[in-house]
Amino acid sequence: MLAALPLVAGIAFAQETNQDGVGMEQQRSIEQGVFGTLPDGSEVALYTLTNAQGARLSVTPYGGIIVALEVPDAEGEFEDVVLGFDRLEDYLSPAYRQVNPYFGALIGRYGNRIAGGEFTLDGKVHALPTNDGDNHLHGGDQGFDRRLWKAETVEDERGVGLILTLTSPDGDQGYPGELQARVRYTLSDDNAVIVDYQATSDATTPVNLTQHSYFNLDGVSGGRADGADILDHRLMINADAFTPVDEGLIPTGELRSVAQTPFDFRESMAIGKRIEADNTQLARGQGYDHNFVLDRDGLDENELVTAARLEAGHSGRVMEVLTTEPGLQFYSGNFLDGSLTGKGGTTYGHRFGLALETQHFPDSPNQPDFPSTLLQSGETYQSQTRYVFSTNSTTDSSETTLN
Repeated sequence: MLAALPLVAGIAFAQETNQDGVGMEQQRSIEQGVFGTLPDGSEVALYTLTNAQGARLSVTPYGGIIVALEVPDAEGEFEDVVLGFDRLEDYLSPAYRQVNPYFGALIGRYGNRIAGGEFTLDGKVHALPTNDGDNHLHGGDQGFDRRLWKAETVEDERGVGLILTLTSPDGDQGYPGELQARVRYTLSDDNAVIVDYQATSDATTPVNLTQHSYFNLDGVSGGRADGADILDHRLMINADAFTPVDEGLIPTGELRSVAQTPFDFRESMAIGKRIEADNTQLARGQGYDHNFVLDRDGLDENELVTAARLEAGHSGRVMEVLTTEPGLQFYSGNFLDGSLTGKGGTTYGHRFGLALETQHFPDSPNQPDFPSTLLQSGETYQSQTRYVFSTNSTTDSSETTLN
């Protein structure tokens, strides 16, 4: 977690061909517009990054939210593949807060759940807000997803990017130490969204940052009817074990083999094939809402591993998730209930999108056998996740380069 992270190799501009077959260079771009205004009067921007292939990533500094991500299908048609809203006001609405799905947001200080809303550090009990029953979820009711981050654009050999920074003061949501967080989003010219996380603190504190986008690779508006879901997407997860949960979705501490269970995604399988199986763990999550223990045997903590591969049911789009993290939370959109209307007037019904959240394990501050999430003063937290987009007609997962 503390070592230097890999960089993307130098990227050339893509080429189009005109009617005479002559290559034409497409130019990257970064556009800034106004997304809306917060209740305190603060104006919130929207940054749209376009790569040399024509893919587009739109991010707002409010919550570090990925608002839109347009990538091509097997026919070369671009469509948005992440859930979200056209207006900032919709992210602030009571209806959204009631469901609170964290569409596209940066999560911190601690992604996922902490049991009982507390942890003990150096003999002191730190009380946290309980915003998920008796538990603390995704950094609290005023987590990083509800903060206005500072933003700076960047363009370099890695691609077009946006650097977001945030200061979380000592005691913020109950966490010790002043934390300086830095997240860089990069859209590379080979259609990868790269998320680099970095943080420092002046006192020991748990840190577990993640990205909470919901994906539907068949597109979230336009050609698909309201009510469509992701059950026909095929998913591979590179994990021999998962962390089973109790009734409050807190890990029991066990690392359980996925073999002969509905949690075995080591071979690509339709998500809907076993989601309704008679299984206690599926019943507790009302579907998949579990942490998978990624197979990182022989890898250093700063090396990328392929965590998952997701294939659309119809469009031919493929997304591979690579990460330096030890865990992956697969959430199948179980609590989407049709009460939210997203971009283009699309109703987000049951399991319309899914989240693949790279992370350290839930409740690690209370589970000494789990990988530690403690960041010491003087150290630097670093993590990287890549979402690599392709189509079935052009790319095989074995050809992915982790340079």
